[in-house]
Amino acid sequence: MQTTQELGSLVARRRQELKLKQKDVAARAGLTPGLLSRLERGHLPEFGVRKLMTLLGVLGMDLQVTESRMSGNLDELRREHSGA
Repeated sequence: MQTTQELGSLVARRRQELKLKQKDVAARAGLTPGLLSRLERGHLPEFGVRKLMTLLGVLGMDLQVTESRMSGNLDELRREHSGA
């Protein structure tokens, strides 16, 4: 996973698999439903680590960090941040 758009898609897919509503997941994670919605739709360029860890916990997920090749990552993040 390299972008917040991919993260949002993953979160949305998991929430739907669990048959949970956005408002319920958001409440359990201490987020607003709008914030969760923006994340799931890929319209949120930044999302805090604590919020992410809490959200993943609510969804029964955890975060694993692995080494990856860096080619293209910076350009992708710049495009994502600029909304392009």
